[in-house]
Amino acid sequence: MSQTVKNSEIVRQFVEQAFNNGNLDAVDEYVAEDFVRHDPAAEDVRGRDGYKNFVEMNRTAFPDYHETIESIVDEDDTVMYRWTMHGTQEGEIMGVEPTGNEVDITGMVEMRLEDGKITEMWGNFDALGMLQQLDAIPRQVAE
Repeated sequence: MSQTVKNSEIVRQFVEQAFNNGNLDAVDEYVAEDFVRHDPAAEDVRGRDGYKNFVEMNRTAFPDYHETIESIVDEDDTVMYRWTMHGTQEGEIMGVEPTGNEVDITGMVEMRLEDGKITEMWGNFDALGMLQQLDAIPRQVAE
């Protein structure tokens, strides 16, 4: 991978290939072998195979998964972006059986890159909003 390619472009290509197109080979192309994904709500995901499983889990739960990068910041070895995802739940996710419900979810990601490869990632997303949209927990109504 050319070093003249900006890290933000690498991240954009990765999201498009892996998540939006379901191309698991993109993990081998864009993710470092010793990759770690940190999530405050789950155990760390380690290595390419672990991350392929994570991508596959999301694509199985939402076969029409489409993530849009709404804004992105690229500085030194770090890329941060805010995203929205739209999908229809056709597989189990977070213990919720398929509902057929459509969801719109938001989140933020920070990625660290080294030599054109994603080495580390921290992510947060609106899990509560997703579970409410899947009718797994009640929605609060303002009075």
